Amino acid sequence: MRTKHILLLAFLVSFSASVLHAQPVAVVRGLCLNAPSKADVERFVKLIDTTLAADSVNTIVLRIDYRYEYKSHPELQASDPLSESDLKKIADACQKNHIRLIPQINLLGHQSWAGQVGKLLEIYPQFDETPSIQLPKDYKWPNADGLYCKSYCPLHPDVHKVVFDVVDEIVEACRSDAFHAGMDEVFYIAHPDCERCKGEDPAVLFAREVTLIRNHLAESGRQLWIWGDRLIDGKTTGVGEWEGSYNNTYRAIDLIPKDVIINDWHYEQAVPTPAFFAAKGFSVVACPWRKPEVAIQQSAMMKMFRENSSSVMSSRFAGVMHTFWSDTRIFIDGMNGTDEKAQNDPSVQTFKALVKVW
Repeated sequence: MRTKHILLLAFLVSFSASVLHAQPVAVVRGLCLNAPSKADVERFVKLIDTTLAADSVNTIVLRIDYRYEYKSHPELQASDPLSESDLKKIADACQKNHIRLIPQINLLGHQSWAGQVGKLLEIYPQFDETPSIQLPKDYKWPNADGLYCKSYCPLHPDVHKVVFDVVDEIVEACRSDAFHAGMDEVFYIAHPDCERCKGEDPAVLFAREVTLIRNHLAESGRQLWIWGDRLIDGKTTGVGEWEGSYNNTYRAIDLIPKDVIINDWHYEQAVPTPAFFAAKGFSVVACPWRKPEVAIQQSAMMKMFRENSSSVMSSRFAGVMHTFWSDTRIFIDGMNGTDEKAQNDPSVQTFKALVKVW
């Protein structure tokens, strides 16, 4: 089985190279955040018009997952779903302000959180990579099962039909030329309890999944964005098992197409791994979170890399994207100055600091 999948991966990468050449990326001044609640759509649109455009934001990654009224798979609609009309308002505001809107659905990993299974595995439990591992009522880390978030099984014969249906629908609804697949913090892969994946090389499995998603998007001329942590050797670099991989997926960096856009997140230090990704041939976006000094350092680092690299390398240092992981209402209130606590939120403050220097 292992040989078969290595040969399949070689074919997929070969096929991918013929479908879509690497696309140059403009310097990204980005923001990644959860899709607003339905009640906050109008306020979010106004924020785009009045503040984000003025702050020179040119890219928004909107984490939607299953909070959308999917027509292809209505059974996957999560609570408080946005409608097609809601997304049209957001897409219109982005288009008017020359902001690239990129929707995100977490693929492969992050199919559960703490004690709650995500919508995909709730409706299709047969896709679970680790069905024998039950989610606890009181989640703690570390734990005996090595459970952080569940993954879907990338070798399940039916999973991609469902996943690609919703991916296609959400990129159409957002009128987007790109899609963010997440794929960060994948702790469960090639699990020994999975009848399909046990014994497989985690790097080959991860690369195969990235390449399948990338090739699917390339059929309609769209670009794949992913988080970069699974492509970093966490032990050798010392960044640890969250910002890097301890389960051998990092070797996938030499197996995936070079036109995948890497979002390189580091929240405590301005780790210089963008240089690693760029040297491997990838366009890379540095991603801070809640420390203003780190965001400023990351922005300065990316400028330094661009200015001191060869003409071949410099354009690969594609910019900076702030990540906001709390309720989007906090971000809206903090940016509007309507709530003192929200104004003082560390991530809001980090974004405000970043836009002054990018």
